[in-house]
Amino acid sequence: MSQQMTLEHAPAVPLRDRLAARTAVALARLLGHMPPRRLRFMLYLARCGAAPATGAQALAARHAVVAVSNRCAGPWCLQRSLSTALLCRLRGVWPTWCTGVRTEPFRAHAWVEVDGRPIGEPHPPGYYTPILTVAPREGAEGYGKGA
Repeated sequence: MSQQMTLEHAPAVPLRDRLAARTAVALARLLGHMPPRRLRFMLYLARCGAAPATGAQALAARHAVVAVSNRCAGPWCLQRSLSTALLCRLRGVWPTWCTGVRTEPFRAHAWVEVDGRPIGEPHPPGYYTPILTVAPREGAEGYGKGA
């Protein structure tokens, strides 16, 4: 059975932001090959010193990585979610990175969320069931910039 896939469209991203987004995409590509335990450890390290991301900050990061990477604009949710989280971190903030499952159709999925809301995903909260998450540290205060 074939399935039609379309690339997600994102608004234009300024040159300065494209460089940071490409860096996040490259790092995410490396992290995506790690076993789950090592990946979680690396993300725990990455989140240190970061303030919790706002929904607008996480969505802006998602738009940026989708704009610079066909892989992130396509069906590669792990690459997209890691890239989004890492770009947020480069900007001084951290969303909750999640991997788990979705229903109808049942399959593995990775995404970022803020305050329990999936960011940039087509489905409402509760549609995805997280199995592994890396949230901002409790009481984290960082140097996050505005959206």
